[in-house]
Order: sequence, then structure tokens, then C-alpha cells
Amino acid sequence: MKPKPLLSLPNQLLLGLIGLLLTITTTFIEASITDQPWFWYRQGIFTRSLGVTYQIGAVLLTACLGGKNVGAIAQIAYLALGLSGWSIFAKGGGLAYLQEPTFGYLLGFIPGAWVCGAIAWRRGAHLEILGLGAFSGLIVIHASGLLYLLILWLLGIEGFDSLEQLVENYSLNPFPGHLAIVCVVATLSYLLRRLLFY
Repeated sequence: MKPKPLLSLPNQLLLGLIGLLLTITTTFIEASITDQPWFWYRQGIFTRSLGVTYQIGAVLLTACLGGKNVGAIAQIAYLALGLSGWSIFAKGGGLAYLQEPTFGYLLGFIPGAWVCGAIAWRRGAHLEILGLGAFSGLIVIHASGLLYLLILWLLGIEGFDSLEQLVENYSLNPFPGHLAIVCVVATLSYLLRRLLFY
């Protein structure tokens, strides 16, 4: 059996920093797809929004490339910066963000990245393993977000009247867009790991 490749500590720190910066940057970049390339010559290139940002993709890509510890630490740093007042979350930052319905999903970035990295690094760079890791991380992120929504709803936080509406708005509607991003993450991480020989 081939031994698992290990990244050196400087490489882990570098990938963690890149993952943190990617997570911050992609928070504000809307994910889109184009129509089929064979139609471009007739009608030009048109894009359609997926209804989500690339943020979850950055979380999962960091874990696929750096492993479970790099992925989780990058997200711990992201949450620490955001909660300390830096406006790096979609609607700002600070401790008041704890009452935002999306905060549970942000909390889920930590275990989601850990699970994704743990699965993605079980063997060498195989597309199906990277896809499974990214999908598993996405499920953990959504489960964490749903649990947090339930807690806020049970606490009776103002504006949390309909649990069904919250689940639809924050999990059911964005999930198809997130699935498309998982496919991109698996493919991109596979190509990058092959290119970087690990």
C-alpha cells in the first residue's frame, strides 16, 4: 500500500493562509455557469447565476488540497477574524453575527473542512475520493446550518417565525448550486494535486 503523502509545515501554513484568503474573497463572488460552448459562436457567452457564492467551494478546495487540519484551521481563523469585528462575512462581522441565520453554516465550515480533508487524503489524488470528500463536507456544513437554524427557532429569536421557510431559504434553495460547486472543487483539486505531484 502506498503511504499517504504529507505536506511540510511551511506548505501547510501557506495553504492555510491561501485558504483563509480564498474564503474571505469568495464570500463576495457570485457563482455562475455559462451556456454550452457550442452555442457561443451563434449567440455569444451568457452566464446564469447559481444563486450562491463560491465561498463553500473555497472551504472545500482548501481541505482537498491541504488536508483536514489545514482546512479546519483556515476556517477557525476565518471565524475568529469575522467575530472579532472584521467585515469579512456576507453581512459584516462582529459578535452580533451570532444571531444571523447563516452563522450555523459558517460554524459548519470547521467540521465540514475537517471531514472533507480527512476523506480527500485517505488515498492519493483520485477524482472520486476528492468528490466524495467535498460532498461529505458539504453535507456536514448544511447539517450544522440546519441545527443552528433549529436552535435559533426554538429560542424564539425575532424574525425566525417559520422553520420551513428558513430551511427552504438557507438549505434547499442553495443546495443545487452547492452541488455544482462540489463538482468543480473535485475536478480542480484533482488537477492541482496531480500538477503538484501529491
